[in-house]
Amino acid sequence: MHRILLLTLTLGILSACSPESTKEETKETPSSTAKRSFTTYCNPLDIDYTYMSHYRARNNVSYRSGADPAIVNFKGKYYLFVTRSHGYWVSDDMSNWRFIRPQSWYFNGSNAPAAAVKDGKIILLGDPSGRGAVIETDNPDLGDWKTNFAVINVPGGVQDPNLFVDDDGKVYLYEESSNKWPIHGIELDADNYFIPKGEQVDLFNLEPEKHGWERFGQDHKSDLKPFIEGPWMVKHNGKYYLEYGAPGTQWNVYADGVYTSDSPLGPFTYAPYNPISYKPGGFLKGSGHGSTVKDNHGNHWHFATMAISVNYKFERRIGMYPAGFEENGQMYVNTAYGDYPHYLPDTDVEDHKHRFTGWMLLSYNKPVTTNSPEVNMDLNVVDESEGGYMQEQIREFDISQINDEEIRSYWVSEANHDSIYVELDLEKPMDVKAIQINFQDFNSEIFGRPDTLRQQFVIKTSMDGKRWETVADYSKNQRDMPHGYIELDQAVEARYVRYEHVYCTNKFLAISELRVFGNGKEALPETPSNFVAQRQNDRRNTNLSWDPVEGATGYVIYWGIHKDKLNLSALMYGQHEYELRALNTDQRYYYQVEAFDENGISQKSEILFTE
Repeated sequence: MHRILLLTLTLGILSACSPESTKEETKETPSSTAKRSFTTYCNPLDIDYTYMSHYRARNNVSYRSGADPAIVNFKGKYYLFVTRSHGYWVSDDMSNWRFIRPQSWYFNGSNAPAAAVKDGKIILLGDPSGRGAVIETDNPDLGDWKTNFAVINVPGGVQDPNLFVDDDGKVYLYEESSNKWPIHGIELDADNYFIPKGEQVDLFNLEPEKHGWERFGQDHKSDLKPFIEGPWMVKHNGKYYLEYGAPGTQWNVYADGVYTSDSPLGPFTYAPYNPISYKPGGFLKGSGHGSTVKDNHGNHWHFATMAISVNYKFERRIGMYPAGFEENGQMYVNTAYGDYPHYLPDTDVEDHKHRFTGWMLLSYNKPVTTNSPEVNMDLNVVDESEGGYMQEQIREFDISQINDEEIRSYWVSEANHDSIYVELDLEKPMDVKAIQINFQDFNSEIFGRPDTLRQQFVIKTSMDGKRWETVADYSKNQRDMPHGYIELDQAVEARYVRYEHVYCTNKFLAISELRVFGNGKEALPETPSNFVAQRQNDRRNTNLSWDPVEGATGYVIYWGIHKDKLNLSALMYGQHEYELRALNTDQRYYYQVEAFDENGISQKSEILFTE
């Protein structure tokens, strides 16, 4: 993708339009394979996620996934290592990501890889067996990874490893993925093949009876034992911050917390403001098993695992969020409006913590039509919902699923050819600034990383539904863009937005969400009134409620243990009450709420407090 200019459609593309289409404005744009020069991004990251193949022999279900990100800044470029992807990605701006097929790599793909920078090289650990050596390269763009053959043979093997290089050059390994065992730590001998020095130390485990956010299940409502996993160490101002993921990757409440210490092997203290990375609502949910990196401007970013869990419970994507540290050392990850457009690292903003563009969602539940009927056939998925390890499947595939802000629901077209269109009526003229098309895999037959993957389409806008203007022409696109995000060169005033399909590699055209961002032209919503917070007898929970705001699309609630640091948030559509189940029993909390719609965000409510 790239920054879009306006383009003339060819006669071949015009034939794909509906018969009612009439005049069209014509302009030119460079090829959609050019490097994009966006100032913004939108989660999930639009990278060419690999189709998983390691479960193929068991169930023959095809699905894409990107999870357990380990990201490092190496010589000014960002290298992103992701579970079972048969390679990794590189970017110099966190916008354009290029996949690298390394010269040498794990045959079965790395599993929850660890990565760090030491002595002019990237060192990495991710052998799927859990018993492997640290590998390294000084040329990750080529990927000539070398091994020293010294297997790190700790008790129980290495699961979800993290390699941390301290300021003094010492190297530490943290690891575990279990609903039984704690996070472990051990020093590795950097001068002797990275073999372990001394005994492995048990650092900490989950305490869901005290920490509400560590409870398993959707909205923390399962009695199954939660999982602790994905450690990642960050050092800031001499203090060690050891991140960890919980309670389960397939849930909307998948999150990262942190323990702190004055020493790399502890003792560690639970951060009272936990979790740090938490996103239970909105289109893309969950933000756990992540990694934190410093960009070339000195700002921190948190990359996290986001859940889809339709074709399989491990169907996931990658999200990135502004992160950092408060003046008192409190770590934060800002996920508010986290699946709306945000400014990229190279875009100057007043405050790194607040990179939201203010471009609102214009397409939610708006009237939508198509000329293609929905598919009528059964799903080919791995469904573990009866055992409590997945949500139940959504089995309706009608066109209303395409703008309901639920990534697990999707429209599936009965046909897949270049005469299909989908048309959104925004109901009023609005300033359209960006568009995101989220393709989904329905009964896919693709495995691995074929070079044929691509999506081709045209986006048009109109004020009257008759005269159309092309704002994005990807009809000849050769890039794989499963979450195609398009930032327009300038705002386009429009009431109607049309997706015209040309081609996709999958047998079925399936779209989980067609999202339009920009701003309406009317007044901001009112501030929610009668905001009430009532802590339950189970102190892990608080009931929040407020009066509905006329015309509001949704609400965002904020909370935290300091009145001026309400760093945690949850976004919800339509509802005006929320059971917050992510609290720590021994903490007091502050809460606030705001309303939002197409025009923007209201003033925040008064701040409430509960003991």
